[in-house]
Amino acid sequence: MKKQLFKVGQIVNTHGIKGEVKIIPLTSDIKRFDYLDKVILEDKELNIEGVKYQKDRVILKLEGIDSIEQAEKLKNKYLLIEREEAIELPEDTYFIADLIGCKVLDTTGFEYGNITEVIQTGSNDVYWVKGNKEVLVPVLKDIVLDINIDEETITIKPIGEWMDED
Repeated sequence: MKKQLFKVGQIVNTHGIKGEVKIIPLTSDIKRFDYLDKVILEDKELNIEGVKYQKDRVILKLEGIDSIEQAEKLKNKYLLIEREEAIELPEDTYFIADLIGCKVLDTTGFEYGNITEVIQTGSNDVYWVKGNKEVLVPVLKDIVLDINIDEETITIKPIGEWMDED
């Protein structure tokens, strides 16, 4: 089941005294916030009134958050957007939210478990799979053979063919 809401940022602090919040972006393109009109915070839709950038952080002014006291209460909360607001992905690219929970099996039918985390290393992503066997699966075309988000399954080459098993 495809996720309908995506986390785009986490509020980590206040900024100034007028209710602005400092965000750690959870999106690959930090400038993504320039194109958002609204976010969802605790099941409420809030308009974005202003966006600024500070190093690797985003400073947002959200509608209705007008004091440092109000902003303080939002620390550690996540900002979400609807799937329709998400960027269009290139072919053979997937949202991490859609990959988490997918069942990983190999071409022999052995089920390793489910993806619990996607680690972004820079050169290639790595799926952290836990279940019948805990394994880190490098996301490379010759290892990850098929990704079916609709069926929530990922097919890989049997582990012995690409990794020495101890």
